Formats: sequence, C-alpha cells, structure tokens
Amino acid sequence: MQNQPKVKIGIVAVSRDCFPETLSVGRRQALVKAYTDKYGADDIYECPICIVESEIHMQQALADVKAAGCNALCVFLGNFGPEISETMLAQQWGDNPVMFCAAAEETQTNLVGGRGDAYCGMLNASYNLKIRGVKAYIPEYPVGDAEDCADMINEFVPIARALYALKNLKIISFGPRPQNFFACNAPIEPLYRMGVEIEENSELDLFESFKNHEGDSRIPAKVAEMEAELGAGNKKPEILEKLAQYELTLLDWVEKHRGSKEFVAIAGKCWPAFQTQFKFVPCYVNSRLTGMGIPVSCEVDIYGCLSEYLGYVISEDIVTLLDINNSVPHDMYDESIKGKFDYKFTDTFMGFHCGNTCSKKLAFCEMKNQMIMARALPVEVTNGTLEGDIAPGDITFYRLQSTSDGQIRAYVAEGEVLPVATRSFGSIGVFAIKEMGRFYRHVLIEKNYPHHGAVAFGHYGKALFEVFKYLGVSDLGYNQPACDKYPTENPFA
Repeated sequence: MQNQPKVKIGIVAVSRDCFPETLSVGRRQALVKAYTDKYGADDIYECPICIVESEIHMQQALADVKAAGCNALCVFLGNFGPEISETMLAQQWGDNPVMFCAAAEETQTNLVGGRGDAYCGMLNASYNLKIRGVKAYIPEYPVGDAEDCADMINEFVPIARALYALKNLKIISFGPRPQNFFACNAPIEPLYRMGVEIEENSELDLFESFKNHEGDSRIPAKVAEMEAELGAGNKKPEILEKLAQYELTLLDWVEKHRGSKEFVAIAGKCWPAFQTQFKFVPCYVNSRLTGMGIPVSCEVDIYGCLSEYLGYVISEDIVTLLDINNSVPHDMYDESIKGKFDYKFTDTFMGFHCGNTCSKKLAFCEMKNQMIMARALPVEVTNGTLEGDIAPGDITFYRLQSTSDGQIRAYVAEGEVLPVATRSFGSIGVFAIKEMGRFYRHVLIEKNYPHHGAVAFGHYGKALFEVFKYLGVSDLGYNQPACDKYPTENPFA
C-alpha cells in the first residue's frame, strides 16, 4: 500500500531588480542540472518564471508550480532576491512545505558583474519570513554552489514528504487506553494544530465489524499469506484463520473510514478485554499492517502511532514501536558487549514489545502466545504474538508527544541494535545509544515521556529533527555528549 505521498518540489528562482535576472536564471538552471545528474528529475520541477521584485511575477510563479502538481516548494535566491515577493510566495503557498536556499559566488574572476550577494539576501528573507509568520525549512548552511544546493534540496525531500503527509493523515483509534496507562495520554488539540485528523472508535465498534467478517471469502488467501511469511515459525496454525479475519477487518475499516484524508495509521487496543473477547492477541496482525505501510501502535498510543508514521514516511521503510523496557544484565554486558563495542554499560538497554515488530525486521521469528497475559489468562486466548530478536543494525529512537496541557515536545537519538542474543521473549533487541543513561534520566524521565518509543531502522535523526523544528517543537531532546550538560544534570555527580 502506498500510504505516503510522492513529493514534487517546485524550484522558483528570485531576483532583485537591481541585479541581472540572467544571473539568477543561470544559477537556477545549473542547480536543476546538478540535481538531475545526481538524483534524477522525479522529485523536482523547474519553474520557468523568475520573480523579479514583482507581486505579479509571484502570482504567476505560484500558479505555475501548482499547475505542475508540486506539493513542496524551494525558493532559490540566485542573487540578493526580493524579500517581499519571495516571502509572499511562501506565505501564499499555504500549509505545504517550503524551503529557502541561496547561491554562492562561483569564482574570484567574476565578482563585479557576476556577484549576486545571496549570502546577504538570505538574512533579509529570514527576517521577512518571521514578520509574516511563515514557516520555512532553512538548511544548516543554506548558501552553496549548484551541487551544494542540489544536496540541500535532496535532504529536504523526506522532510517535505513528512510535513505534507501529516496534513493529510487520519489516525484511527480503537478504545480508550488501558487502565494504569496514563502515560499514553493523547490530548487531541495538538493533532488538529498539525493538521492530523483523529477518528476515535470503541472496541465494541471494532468487535462488531470483526464478527461481520466471519466467513469472509478472502480469509483462506490471507491465511496462506501468513503461512508463507511464518514458514517454520508457524507454531500456532490454529489461530491463523481468526488473525486473517481480524486483518481483513482492519484493512476494510481503513478504506471505509479514510474519508477526506489520503493516509491512515492506527492506534489499536490489545488488552485487557481484547483477548478474552476476540480470543487472540493482535500483535502479529499489527506487525503485518505496519509492514504494509500502515503503522499500528499498541495500547491506543495515539502519539506513538503518529511517531511511527513520521518515521515510516521519512525512512520509506518499516518501523516499530517498543517499550524502553529493561536494563541489560551485567553478565550479558561483560560477556557480549564490553571490549567488543564502544559502549558503556549505561549506554545499553533492551527495547521490547509483545510481538508487534514486522518479520522483515527480525533476525528470526516464531508465532507464540503473550506470556505476560498468559500468567493470568488461559493460554489459548493469548496466541498471536510474533516473537524474535530484532535484527542488528543502525536505528533511530524517537517520539513526538503532547504533554497533558497540550504542549508538543519530542526527542531523537541515534544508535544501533547490537548483534547480541537477547535470551528473552517478545519482539526484542539489545539497543545501544551513546550517553543513553544521561539521556534516559534528563530527557525521558525529566520530561515525563511515556515508555513507548518509535524505532526507525537507520539513522534518520537529521530529518526528524528538522521536521520537529518545522512543526514548532521548542522542547526537543537528544542524547547530548558527555561534555554538554543537561540543565537538570548535577555538575557534581
């Protein structure tokens, strides 16, 4: 399922009327060529209209990029640029993503007629964006030659994809969060501020739809898919028909309830009454939908679901949601990590969930039952987890969260899953993040984050950080190096 947008960035060059328009146009053409040579032309559109200090040009350029089907915008200062019309363009572009970058001077032999002063123009552009209240992505160093600016635009692609997707996302939730899970609070007003729609349903609505799918003619084909995926790990074949019925229930619900939104993610209920009424746990089905591009969070974690979706769109890959769960035992660290990997004991922890991680992200997998629930319930109603060690490799641990009073905050930390056998159960891995111990105390605990963190498989911290900034997140945590103390960190400790 293509549950994310395809980004097309309109590149619009701008020029101050006291500078040669040809300078800006020539630099735009060089930029487009550099991008196409390195990345292809699928992500960009070259607007032929150069805005030369004219609101009429601005309107013409705006109409042109819209007609070309662009859903993101790059305002390119080929010279000093017209601060009014260039920022009006960004303003009238509306809620869609926009970036600004500027041309560097090419050579010391052409600093008279060929000097563009875009380095200076970026300052005026930033000021005018601020007084207009317009959000824009500005790269870390936004001035460069054609190749540099091509790289900047390419880095903007996943950022723009995520920002556009949020405005066109519906989160479908089922049931209130479980008792004793206040940490998964979900004030919905910040979702609306970000453009995200939320559809909240009861478990009874879901159960009725599930019952109506009994005997669905598509169930045998779904069972066959599951059998092929599980292979030798198919340890609970008796439950596959019910799981297939549930998967079809969710997929049909998505299509019937998508409404005006293009994209969908799900925050699902999985306990305490789910297993006693549905007679299974939904973990494996959740993993399969996430593998299809429809992230599903556990325990009605709406902001966990939102975080997963952002990671999916940025990485264009499968994600998961895990508990920041337990410490690594000292003997495991001493035997398998110390001296083999450059991590302190406090850099390590285990990320776990009952069985919701897609099989493609596990080193091995088996269908099992939810051991924790089976301590209090009959085993036969707890079948349906997908268990296995998470495959080693780079990861990004992150979360976007609303506080109980409606303030948005976020964190991002890059690390890896180590190739260390967990010797445990569930979807689980041994994680390592530099300075995790301090990050755990002074970001996760100090800022009252819930125990769920989203995981993207790769290093995507840079793009996530920029998306969070664009969304207006001012309280943005990361795993600061040892030399950089947190405000709450005791300097005498």
